[in-house]
Formats: sequence, structure tokens, C-alpha cells
Amino acid sequence: MTQAPETRRPRQRPADDGTQTGAGPAVGRPVDRVDGAAKTSGAVRYAAEHPHPRLAHGTLVHATIARGRITAVDTGAAEAADGVIAVLTHLNAPRMTPPRPVSMLDLSTLVPGTSVNYLGTDEVAWNGQPVAVVIAETLEAAQAAARLVEFRYRETPAVTDFAAAQDSAEPLPKSFIAPGDARKGDAEGALATAPVTVDRRYTTPAQNHNAIEPHATTAVWDGDRLTVHDSSQSLDWTRRHLARCFGVPPSGIRVLAEHVGGGFGGKGSVWAGTLLTVLAARATGRAVRMALTRESVYRTVGGRTPTVQRVALGAGRDGTLTTLVHTGVSRTGRAGGTTEPFSSQSRHLYATPNLLVGHKAATLDVVPNTFMRAPGEAVGSFAVESAMDELAVELGMDPVELRMRNEPDRDPLGGKPFSRRDLRGAYALGAERFGWARRDAEPRSMRDGRFLVGWGVATAFHMPARFPADVSVRLRSDGSVLLRCAFHEVGVGASTAQSQIVADALGVPVSAVTVEHGDTDFRTGPMAGGSGQTASVAAAVLAACEDVKRSVLRLARRDAASPLHRHRFRDVRAGRGRLFPAGAPDGGETYAAILTRAGVPEVEGRTGADSRAGRALGQARFMTGMLRDRRRWVRAATGAHFCEVRVDSDTGETRVTRWLGVFDVGRVINAKTARSQLRGGIIMGIGAALSEETLVDPRTGRVMNPGLGEYQIPVHADIPPIGIEYLDEPDPTTPLGLLGLGEVGITGVAAAVANAVHHATGVRVRDLPLTPDRLL
Repeated sequence: MTQAPETRRPRQRPADDGTQTGAGPAVGRPVDRVDGAAKTSGAVRYAAEHPHPRLAHGTLVHATIARGRITAVDTGAAEAADGVIAVLTHLNAPRMTPPRPVSMLDLSTLVPGTSVNYLGTDEVAWNGQPVAVVIAETLEAAQAAARLVEFRYRETPAVTDFAAAQDSAEPLPKSFIAPGDARKGDAEGALATAPVTVDRRYTTPAQNHNAIEPHATTAVWDGDRLTVHDSSQSLDWTRRHLARCFGVPPSGIRVLAEHVGGGFGGKGSVWAGTLLTVLAARATGRAVRMALTRESVYRTVGGRTPTVQRVALGAGRDGTLTTLVHTGVSRTGRAGGTTEPFSSQSRHLYATPNLLVGHKAATLDVVPNTFMRAPGEAVGSFAVESAMDELAVELGMDPVELRMRNEPDRDPLGGKPFSRRDLRGAYALGAERFGWARRDAEPRSMRDGRFLVGWGVATAFHMPARFPADVSVRLRSDGSVLLRCAFHEVGVGASTAQSQIVADALGVPVSAVTVEHGDTDFRTGPMAGGSGQTASVAAAVLAACEDVKRSVLRLARRDAASPLHRHRFRDVRAGRGRLFPAGAPDGGETYAAILTRAGVPEVEGRTGADSRAGRALGQARFMTGMLRDRRRWVRAATGAHFCEVRVDSDTGETRVTRWLGVFDVGRVINAKTARSQLRGGIIMGIGAALSEETLVDPRTGRVMNPGLGEYQIPVHADIPPIGIEYLDEPDPTTPLGLLGLGEVGITGVAAAVANAVHHATGVRVRDLPLTPDRLL
């Protein structure tokens, strides 16, 4: 029963022979990470590892009240401590320009984590807000002196209890991120008359980011020029935000993040650590480094909001849905914060004539929440997929059959076509591989000694984003290729995937491609978020490679000795490092031969404009195209989770013992890194299901478990073998058929676990995390 599922792919590609020399298409092969050896040997440097002369170290001092004003500051003891260079507070810090309101004409306005003007005000907006920075010769000296800084406050009434604030929640306005409320038909009326109904309340807790590399920044000023090494997921937006805050042109700022030790959304915004490190470097004239402690990450960097959700389903006795209602409340900070659109997937999941989705937010005096892997869908799918399982129980119907009976042919809300969607195929393959037909539907019917065994399923759903991206591609006369773009390597194998795309586009081996990234001196890259970086960069890579091939062909057409002397570009196709005229593969010629005879050492293809006006026009065109695309299609990655759990009948301890995920994620660029990404999302979802919870004192707004000693994340012993399948069918509406798969893996995971636990025990848990006390 607990044997790990077989994980052969439904459509097989030729096996990789390990040479990675470009024999056959590179895209789709399980190519090893091009940066793997450097990372595992410690050769790469992260934000807090770059050496600089006269490097100083900074540390934060946090407010201890939820809301109010600073009335007095005593920095004397800290300033007198050995090794201390400066103590900055709102009384002596250089002024920064506050963040601008969000504008869709300038996407970098999305990047500020909060509206707080750090050290530019005596106001306190949450318990943990940075109110001072200590800069010293060593990290230890800075940390010791930080404990000597004393503040006195005048407190004002604060709202810090999410449960008590829910009645004051306000509807979210429609925005670029949150689609807003929507309705079709009379959902509540249909619920009242449906033969079979489920109407339930589900809750999810606050959660925090725990990347391997905590947020870190190293900043150096040289006059009005600034160099910043930062653990960022959004280099270009970070640069533009820093330019506004410090009154210097973006061209005078260089932000580098060649390697980032995990992000998951928490490093997509600019938080206090980055801004105050740059501020400290300007104030002291020294290079300054600040690596946040785990506690400082919890107190200054947003995480996931808690939610309370209502899902109501009505159906006929044959299981056909007649109505779906998904509403609820999340939290945001008074000083800013992003939305958590938990009902967004419920617009698109199931065919129903009546639909109501709504979302309210309660404003609290707490650290503003932010993006966390699959914001909205990760927690919203727990509620709607748990409710679907409850409806299956009420109907006495198999939960897979119920989902497939209500699988829509077009988008349920707007009637638009799906760009591609084969959930039926994913569920059919998953059920076969998992052995779903052997499941006894009766709860508590499957045992192994004292362990109760349960099987559960849930649907995965995520709509990937697209961002503007530009690249440069240089083809040299020796056959090597250099790709440059300010995209991010946050541990997902991004440079490897782009190497494969370049290799196929120019017909060269993967080993001939070098990728340089993570530097704003390169062409502008997208943020690493929304499962959109690979596809966004790929579109630009393909365009630049076409430009390169045109340049090479122009050289060949001017050369009477070339077999391509009289050929037009449309008559030529690329392949295996050669340019061939159509229909005459034996009359082709290598790039190297063409460039060498022409005396040209390299040719370059680029996308994007160099001028400020050109970049603005390019962004406007991108936004127009994106909105037009949204009106035509519903584009989403989907999948089916199959989960087995064992619950100790004496203690209530739950262990996930088997997992299979089958995904429809468009074309897969790298079979190895894709599986790793999907497994990573599932592991994060298992943590959310069983243990992760940020505990906030409702009286003070203080995070009570700010660190890995008290905030429980999964370890290796908690995770079973995870089988991954994907359909590998390209989306016909995207470059290379890419959809994006970084976030779909976590969606539906918590519901699959909860559904399996109900099958094992007969106990329905609707409040995460699913801890033993909720089963006993």
C-alpha cells in the first residue's frame, strides 16, 4: 500500500546520455545545473559574502509597541560601546523620500514592502518596526550595542487581534493583483434550493518566510554612485525604488544578486534591511553589510496573512454543481501590505451556473503581509478543495469522479476559452499510477496496525504571470554564446533553463552557452515571481536569437564564397550549429566559418530600448498586450494531487507516507529542475498543512515564535518519496509552450492532506495546521 508510485513520464523524450553536448533538442532534457558545481563547492557568493575595504556591520533595533510615537531616545551607552561607528534614529538619520503610490504605468511602485518612511518619522506602525540602526566595526559589536539603545513611547490604541477585527473588514477593490468580487447568477438562491449542500467555514493561519539565506544587503557609496549586493527577487524594481528614495538617477545605481538563497516572494519587495543598509552606508561613508537575524526577518518582512473563508456548494444528487460560493476575510497592515486573493482560483475551477466569490480585508497594526508562494491559491485551494471532498462524502461519490463531472470546457465565470487545460488527463494518469481504484471509500476502513491509513486528492491551480524582459545574446566566431540578462537565480535552475533555450534556438551545444545574470548593468530582467520568470525571459531570448541569425545571414549573403550567398532569411532554418538553406541540408555552413571569413569576432542580438523613453514605451506596449491577452484566454497551470497519510490512533500524529502529483504545466524546459520545483512546492504545502503557524499575541501584535526553534517547518524525516508526472503538452499561446510551474505545486496540497486525514480518521479538520490536538 505504501510503495512509492512509479514516475515515468507519459510522453518519453530520448534519455540524456550525460554528455550534454547538444545531441538532439536541449529543451526538455534533464540537464544538470550549470551552476551546480560552483554552488556545492562554495565558489559562489551571496549578498553578505562580498568583501569590501573598511567594511562595517549593521543591526536593527525594533519597536516594542504596536502603535504610537517615540517620545525619547537614549543612544549614549550604545555610542560609547567599543567598535561602534554610529547609531541612527529618526533624530539624526539622513532623510529618504517616502514610497510613491502604486501605479500600473510604473510597475516598480509595487516593490515597497510598506509605506513607512524608515527613520524619517517618530511614528510606530507595528510591533517590530525598525526604529534604529547600529553600525559597528564587527557584527558582534553592533549586536551588543543594539541592546543598549533605549526608547520610550506614547502608545495609541492598536488593532492586533485578527479574530476581533473581522467584523470591520472592507471589500477589496479590484486591482492588478486582486481581481475583486464577482458573481454569476443567483448563488445564494441556488444554494437554498439545492438537493445536496455543503456550507462550511475554514481557517488558515499566518505564516512566515524561512529562506535558507536570510535577507542580506551590502551597500557601498562612491560619491552619488551606489553599488548594492542584495538578496533580491526584483533587481530592476529595487534599483528604481532606491533611486527615488535617495534622490539619485537609476543609472547611478548598480544592484547585484547573482545568487539568492531562496525567496518564495519574501524577497520580491524592498524591506527595511535593504533601505537602512544603504542609508547607513551613506551616513557613515563606509561600506556597510547587514544580514538580518531570523527574528529580524519575522519582525520586519511580511509573510502570509491568516484567513477565514466560507465555501458553500450546492449540487444535484448526481453530483452536478448548481452553485459555488467562496467568500472570506484576510488581513493587511495599516502601513501597507499585499492582498491574498484566496477566492481567485474558485472563479475557474468548476462548471456551475451560479457563482459568487468575494474577499474582504481587515486592517491591523501588524507587519504588512506580502507575497508567499502562490499567494491566494495556496490557502484558497485548501478551503474549496476541502469543501469538494465534503460534498463527495455527502453524495456518496468518489471525489475524483465528482471533480471530473464538474470539469468545465470553458471558463465558468467569463466563458473565455482555456489556453490549454487537461485536468481530466492528469487525474486519469494519477489515479492509475497511485492505484486509486483500490481505495475503500469508508472512513477508518484502512489500517496498518495502530495506524489509520487514508487517501486524499485535490486539484492544483495557478495562473502564472508575465513581466517585461530584455536580453542580449552574443554569438562568437568560436561557436560560443553569451546570454546576459538581469534575471534572478533564486535556486531554481534559471540559468540552466535559459542555456537550454539558447542552445536550441541557435543550434549549439548547451556547453557552448554561458549565462550571466543578477546584475542591473545587464538588460532589464523580470522579477522572479508569479511563476513567470522563465517564460518572460524565454520570449526575449527567442527574439534576440532570431536577431543573431539574421545578422549572420546578412554576412553570408555578402560573401560570394558562402553557400548562403543569395538566400533570404525566411529561406533559412537554424540547426545544430549550422545555417542551412531550406531543403538543402548538405549545403549549409557553420556560424564560425561565416564570421571568420567576414573578419567579425562576434554578432549580438538584443531586445528592448536603451533610452528612458524607449523603456517606458516598451512597458506600455507590454501592459497593453498583457491586458489584451487576458481578455482572450484563461491561462493556468493545473494538476492533481494524490496523498496517503498514516495517523497514529493513540497520539493523533499524522505522517504523510506517499505522494503523487500529476501536472499540466505546458512545455517543460528541464525535466530535472522541473520535478525539483514541483516537489519543493509540495513540501512547502505539507508544512502548511501539518505544522507551520506564525503565532501573534492578540494583545500586543508581537510575533511570539520568530525563528526556526519555535516555527515548525518540515524536515527530511517528515517528507515521503514524492512522485512527479507532467503531461508535457505545450500551451499554443505562449513562447515555446511555456506556462510556469514554480507555484502550482503548493496549491491543493493542504486540502489533499486534510482529505486524506478525514478518510483515515473520520475527523474533518477545517482549521490549519492539522496538529494532533485537532484529531484527538
